[in-house]
Amino acid sequence: MGYPALPGWRASLEYDYIDQDQLRSGTRAVSGVPDGYELEHRTINQYATAGISYNFPTDWNVTVLVPYVIRSHSTYGNQDSIAPLRPLSRSFSSSVGDIKLLGSYQGLLPTRHLAIQLGIKLPSGRYGTAVDFHSGPAAGSPLDASLQPGTGSTDVIVGAYYHRMVGQDFDAFASGQFQSAVRHHMDQPGSDYRPGNSVTVSLGARYIAGDRWTPQLQVNLLHKAPDQGALADVQNSAGTVAYVSPGLSAGIGRRANVFAFVQVPVYSNLYGVQLFPRLTVSAGGSYSF
Repeated sequence: MGYPALPGWRASLEYDYIDQDQLRSGTRAVSGVPDGYELEHRTINQYATAGISYNFPTDWNVTVLVPYVIRSHSTYGNQDSIAPLRPLSRSFSSSVGDIKLLGSYQGLLPTRHLAIQLGIKLPSGRYGTAVDFHSGPAAGSPLDASLQPGTGSTDVIVGAYYHRMVGQDFDAFASGQFQSAVRHHMDQPGSDYRPGNSVTVSLGARYIAGDRWTPQLQVNLLHKAPDQGALADVQNSAGTVAYVSPGLSAGIGRRANVFAFVQVPVYSNLYGVQLFPRLTVSAGGSYSF
């Protein structure tokens, strides 16, 4: 939804559904893993993120984002092609994730079309070995660190956002964000994990001639470096992904806005073997007051 244009408060709520049910390696889908490697089955991620922001008259904006993470995961465990396939081990968790505090400044250009962003991600979610498998052969053992509700790290976030009109009926935007862990718990038992650095870039255009509905098309790019630490799956936690994301937004009165998007992967180059979504769905809204 970009940055607010008018001074004051804005509250938002977003829901994201990500169903990872396809095994991929490199640029293609695969049917299995080599012996000795974990054969994962499925991960369903649901995020409900509440946000509150305040836009100052002096081109500054501050935002707090609080995610609630609901995640189910199932895996067959380490693969042995000679032995029968093991029963599934399953886990489920639902709790607050890692909170983000973001500040932005839009006064670099007289048109206020360019904004820069600086923020931090706090280690507010459960992490390390907090969530266990609840059934199957792995029952009672910790879930992978990358699947915990939080990462246990304090991350710095640096980004920028630019938008402008491109013709009478269209506007376009570009945004980029870099996130890196600057403090983590590598020296604490059960917490030897550092998430890999990530870079996201989004390009998009909107058709703004309609009275209410605004169609929008985005291209979203993500690159993630490998996770680090004894609890990290270093060989299966990095890659580059591109998505195409069509969607709609609509104004409701002068203060409210709603939106819905689908995100379809069009390219992936993944290290190792990873579970990957065929489709992501996002919906939400905001209210200014």
